[in-house]
Amino acid sequence: MGILSHGVAGSGIRLAGGSLGFGMVEVIVRDGEGGIRRAAGPVGEVADLPALADWLDALSKPRAPFAGLALDRPAIMGIVNVTPDSFSDGGDFLDHDKAIAQGTALLEAGADILDVGGESTRPGADPVAAEEEIRRVAPVVRHFAERGAVVSIDTRHAAVMAGALEAGAAIINDVTALTGDADSLGVAVQSKAPVVLMHMRGEPRTMQTAPDYVDAPTDVYAYLAGRVAACLAAGVAPGNLCVDPGIGFGKTVEHNLAVLRHTAMYHGMGVPVLIGLSRKRFIASLSRGEEPKDRMAGSLAGALASFDQGAQIVRVHDVAETFQARAIWLALHKA
Repeated sequence: MGILSHGVAGSGIRLAGGSLGFGMVEVIVRDGEGGIRRAAGPVGEVADLPALADWLDALSKPRAPFAGLALDRPAIMGIVNVTPDSFSDGGDFLDHDKAIAQGTALLEAGADILDVGGESTRPGADPVAAEEEIRRVAPVVRHFAERGAVVSIDTRHAAVMAGALEAGAAIINDVTALTGDADSLGVAVQSKAPVVLMHMRGEPRTMQTAPDYVDAPTDVYAYLAGRVAACLAAGVAPGNLCVDPGIGFGKTVEHNLAVLRHTAMYHGMGVPVLIGLSRKRFIASLSRGEEPKDRMAGSLAGALASFDQGAQIVRVHDVAETFQARAIWLALHKA
């Protein structure tokens, strides 16, 4: 069972304690046979159902700071790919000096978080040995951590998580939601580091091979809710969790759109929501087939739509442009 909130800024109950409000909800019921039923109604009517009280509380309660960052406005996570084969900028920043220059530019442009990754997870990408991944990312992470930046490590390998945390990373960002490596959950528990849990169907080499869902938004929700529960049971603090529905990871264009239309639903887990759609292939599929670096306008449109549904963090390549778009959005919403 899930809840999708609807509403107008400043009205009704506040969504995740932020500047957006909702006065209507959609109750989504999944039966044991894989069927989906949806029914909408005013919040007051739904609140009379005791089984939904916890959902409404999770949808509306303010989010605590994540990795020390207040979430009273959407945070911008800037991408630093220290890789030769990432889909958008593969090879541009493989050299450590170039990666550091790029990260510096992103911070100056307004990034709140730097997301440093040493392994491409684009569709069809081959895995990278942990030792090589650490060699790529550790100097970059250390450079920015020593200068007070909030750095996340984008990895699915426990050894890389541990090495990056030792170098000063503040956040673990795992496309496998801590399932890709048997030791990852232990690293998260021991380190007490905040974690972004992302949904991915399959693994990078095969994830875009005929992905199929009963209902993409609620299938993704069920998976992420299960991962949140597993992390809490293992000892991860609730304030150290964030969820990412994984746009483009084992999803068709229609799956991506359905998930994005239901972004507000993911607040039902009571943790921050991160959306990463920057320069993704589905943007070009809906437009004119543009190359990754020519997908900025679509990326901004998606980021603003995510803000409209309360997303607390957006992961982007184009930080300066996202910063400007966010400034206008904040002014219009008086956030």
